[in-house]
Amino acid sequence: MFKKLWLIFGPVLIAGACLGALLLSPFRFSHPSAKTLSTAATSMSANVIKGEAIKDAAFNADYIPIIGSSELSRMDPLHPSVMAEKYNWKNKPFLIGAPGTQSLTHFLSLQATGQHLTGKKAVVIISPQWFVPRGVKSEMFDFFYSPLQTSYFLVRAKDSAATRYAAKRILDLTSDTTSGVMRDALKNKALGLPLTTVQKVYINNIKRPGLQHQDQLFSQLFIHGREKELTRGLKALPDEQDLQTLDQVATTLGRKATAGNPFGIQKKFYEQRILPNQAKLKGEQSNFNYESSPEFSDFQLMLDFFAQHKMAVQFIIPPVNARWASYTGLSQDMLNNFSTKISYQLKSQGFNNIVDMTKDGNEDYFMQDTIHLGWRGWLKVDQHVQPFMATKKAGKVSYKLSDDYLDRSWQDVAGDQVQDFEE
Repeated sequence: MFKKLWLIFGPVLIAGACLGALLLSPFRFSHPSAKTLSTAATSMSANVIKGEAIKDAAFNADYIPIIGSSELSRMDPLHPSVMAEKYNWKNKPFLIGAPGTQSLTHFLSLQATGQHLTGKKAVVIISPQWFVPRGVKSEMFDFFYSPLQTSYFLVRAKDSAATRYAAKRILDLTSDTTSGVMRDALKNKALGLPLTTVQKVYINNIKRPGLQHQDQLFSQLFIHGREKELTRGLKALPDEQDLQTLDQVATTLGRKATAGNPFGIQKKFYEQRILPNQAKLKGEQSNFNYESSPEFSDFQLMLDFFAQHKMAVQFIIPPVNARWASYTGLSQDMLNNFSTKISYQLKSQGFNNIVDMTKDGNEDYFMQDTIHLGWRGWLKVDQHVQPFMATKKAGKVSYKLSDDYLDRSWQDVAGDQVQDFEE
């Protein structure tokens, strides 16, 4: 009887034991290849966003992070990734973001890079749509939640107002995801308490090594590259990087892609996403508000990381399609107030490299759809991003962070009242 059971279950048990030993062993797997890094740089794959190994290798090589969300996936020929490939930019963009990613996910992803970004540069595209009254949706945060990155946060983050705020936010947004020792450790961080000996031993010697090995083993196996879009984009660009010629290319591509609708929206998007509901959408966004949101404090966590690691960061604030905003009732005054508020948060702490395109939404072929940059919009981004990315070193930076931006009073202050906000 025992022999029969062993013949049935023995191989499974042995395989499980071998896999467990492999994941917990001190053995380190090989670094990602140059081809893997190139593919991962434009993939926006969840396993890349949630991992560490590929990003660490990329930031040690010639890649600079461009952090954002859904707009990064609009890869027309003027997209920075295509332009960098076509014109051999010295440093290439490494896209960090996907539809649904917001500041808290980016904070966890960045802090888990350790020292790989210290003294270097990054670009952040700030979506006004992140800053809705309830902030990031828990289901979207859960989708991109990384126990690996959280384990780094737990064992490395020193007690501070930012650490306590971050731990509390993670606990609030992952009620069904974290459990056991990890969750208890997050509670300690949220209360400003040190981890217990049991928590340290478990996370450092069992949980984190296993997650690191899973990341090294599997994150390189499931990367969906964007080679087809890149190749198509490369063919559409002229041989020389001339601004006037590129603007003509962007205009031609935009005119062709948006023909036949009143909003200047890409035809496929308009026909599939707008046209079936167009009548219902008139005036639908008149009550939208991007001025009051917990996202302002989540965003502060990224600023805290940039300051701690002495990074130089370029921030880009994209516009909304003005014709679409007019139709749906989305207030341009509210968008301007959002821009004023986020710019105040940045500049008051020393982050002065801001490209504010809030008022460009009426430019022809600037937007691909309702809220995402398109041909001429990307071209304007390129004009700022390329010279910024010409070097990786940050140079001398000086920041003065304020914990007041982690407070509810800042989250709720109106954009036209920021001058009255007392730090």
